[in-house]
Amino acid sequence: MKICELENHYNEEVTISGFVDSIRNLQWVQFIVLRDETGKVQITIEKSEEKNKSLVSLVDELTVESTLKVTGIIMEAPKVKMGGKELIPSNIEVTSKNMGELPFNYKDTTTVNLDTRLDYRYIDLRSEKNLLMFQIQSEMVRHMRDYLYERGFTEIHTPKLIGAASESGSEVFEVKYFDQKAYLAQSPQFYKQMALASGFGKVFEVAPCFRAENSNTSRHATEFTSFDVEFAYIDSFQDVMDLEAEMLTYSFKKLSEKYGNRVKEVFEQEIVVPKGKFPQMRLADIYQELEERYDYKIDDSEKNDLTTEAERLCYKLAQDKFDSEFLFVVDFPAEKRAFYHMRDENGILQGYDLIWRGVEITTGAEREHRYEEIVKNAKEKGLGEDVAFYLDFFKHGCPPHGGFAIGIDRLTMLLLGIPSVKETQFLFRGPTRIHP
Repeated sequence: MKICELENHYNEEVTISGFVDSIRNLQWVQFIVLRDETGKVQITIEKSEEKNKSLVSLVDELTVESTLKVTGIIMEAPKVKMGGKELIPSNIEVTSKNMGELPFNYKDTTTVNLDTRLDYRYIDLRSEKNLLMFQIQSEMVRHMRDYLYERGFTEIHTPKLIGAASESGSEVFEVKYFDQKAYLAQSPQFYKQMALASGFGKVFEVAPCFRAENSNTSRHATEFTSFDVEFAYIDSFQDVMDLEAEMLTYSFKKLSEKYGNRVKEVFEQEIVVPKGKFPQMRLADIYQELEERYDYKIDDSEKNDLTTEAERLCYKLAQDKFDSEFLFVVDFPAEKRAFYHMRDENGILQGYDLIWRGVEITTGAEREHRYEEIVKNAKEKGLGEDVAFYLDFFKHGCPPHGGFAIGIDRLTMLLLGIPSVKETQFLFRGPTRIHP
């Protein structure tokens, strides 16, 4: 039984298990606070009762952070601050013993170096805040999944060991694969599109992606979890933007209903549920407004993409101009985008970036599905044999389609106001970190 279920079983015998959160060994009574992933409960042992003699001796030797299995009667106790209940034990079993002092106090990490916390991640993750963070992350992904399932999407699982670089050859991890070379997938992009060429219609995947980028920033990682979506028979990339906006709104609404108060209390953040469609602006118009409103000026040569500072200012712009936390940015030149993104007759990318709280969380687009055009685009990018297998997908018919990808770790970071994705990943992987 979980601790959160105890209040439904007052005056009954129950058995619970968990970690010893704290011990108070007083003259006449002993208190143990036991915690599991759902909460905490006080266990009370009266020393004067003969039947408790063995329990008292056990607690005398007990260490904090050991694990217990406890059987007893759960009682209402209005004076107990911890949920107004206490467990009167008849039996306590020590299932594992903490053998020594913890490397740091995970309940107060204000003075603990982040690298130390990551070195001992199995201790760091014991904090209520971290546990809540991953519960929220899990719930967020569940609702995004539910949204897609309700609309007929199929969840697929694509290979992460691949025979060619999935987007370009410069940012991949090469691995030895028997007597040949293989690579860790940068994304499932090619295989998502293969699924549509196979007639699947609507697909998504939640899986790891790998980027061999030597980026030591607060929002980059060499391995991260990506939520990828691709679907067919679209009329334009506007359909892709609409679906993403609806999916995020659906998930945030559900999250707010369940965790809104806890997020305010623990993370001092508000889950803002979007209202209506997300606003969108052309890239050129954004730079013009950033200059006019906030005196942000850069050289024209840099205006073919969003700079980090421009992304940050887009949050303020979205709020000031549209009363929104989100902003779709469109009309990017194709030169810096993947060859499989569709372009119009003027070479303008048929895609977008989605900026939320000053950070890019998505690049999405209508894909090029016409064989002759995608072969031409690949040649322009200098891509040949590496993508030959991918180009074959389009030889025998492929419907118009588009899609996007969201980094779950980055989304969690922004949702909860966490300083870095190093903290929102279960185990962070970066250029200098491969352990534990």
